[in-house]
Amino acid sequence: MSVRVEGLTKRFTAGGTPAVADVAFAAPAGAITTLLGPSGAGKSTVLRIVAGLELPDAGRVEVDGEDITGRTVQERAVGFVFQNYALFEHMTVRDNIAFGLDVRKRPRSEVDARVAELLRLVQLEDLGRRHPAQLSGGQRQRVAFARALAIRPKVLLLDEPFGALDARVRVELRDWLQRFHEETHVTTLLVTHDQEEALEVSQHIVVMLEGRVMQAGEPTAVYDHPSSPAVASFLGASLISGRVHAGRAELGPLLVDAPASAQDGDQVHAVVRSHDIKLTRAGEQASQASLGQVVRLRPVGGHVKVTLRLASGDDVTVELPRPELDELGIGEGDRVLVDVRASKLFLGDYAI
Repeated sequence: MSVRVEGLTKRFTAGGTPAVADVAFAAPAGAITTLLGPSGAGKSTVLRIVAGLELPDAGRVEVDGEDITGRTVQERAVGFVFQNYALFEHMTVRDNIAFGLDVRKRPRSEVDARVAELLRLVQLEDLGRRHPAQLSGGQRQRVAFARALAIRPKVLLLDEPFGALDARVRVELRDWLQRFHEETHVTTLLVTHDQEEALEVSQHIVVMLEGRVMQAGEPTAVYDHPSSPAVASFLGASLISGRVHAGRAELGPLLVDAPASAQDGDQVHAVVRSHDIKLTRAGEQASQASLGQVVRLRPVGGHVKVTLRLASGDDVTVELPRPELDELGIGEGDRVLVDVRASKLFLGDYAI
């Protein structure tokens, strides 16, 4: 079942700034499509509109080509998994999973068979008689998945489903979600602010900033070819700013040809990623534009994040393995030669 939204706009106060504005994207059938953006980007509002929990001021929602904008939650046949599990604490795991089927008054034999099937799918076969308080956070979230799937929804909606879990459990559940999706192939919309999570589990990504869709596409395409400096920055890239002068774009350690349409004084940005920057100890003959000063070292496990301040005034971050940093022998305050091996250039907000 594919999902398409067109022109969704929603305000929560009369005349106020829209929480989402003219949002449009298509989620492919049988894929995980992630709505990715920072807090306040409008991701959850879009998800709630798709679920029928909110009504849009404008726009429409289609599932498999059929307009469902005016339908009730029950009529849409969607499954919803929340960040806080939203399980019934007084019910057993089995009863939580069976809830949607019991409400629909399905035959007991059908309910029992479906619950047993889902317990196997979420790998909780031996825990059906327990209550949610007796489970770990990861186990409770898997119960929430099973409950959402019990009614055989056309679309599965996941609103920051791993946000309340610790880092180790989040990683484990990402792996589980991928295996789970390979078995079910249910069309899924996932909301998250975690870029790594989105890139790892998705087949399609919709980047949202300030209530609008900024870019949509396959994860590698969005990561490798961001549509704007704002998208690139949110996806973890550093930005180096500069100006066009005499037909050249001057961006600190970068000096490249400017496009023919560029005028002297036009602003340019270079999007650079950590793995595309090489650092070496600065020699006496190094040009000032190619130098960066180490302003911060942050150990993260086996790597160190090195924050550099360039001559342009921009800060860039480079992540180095600890042995490589030890070999460089640099510390905070030292100057290094910055070699940018690859970048993506923008003239203003437009790709060059």
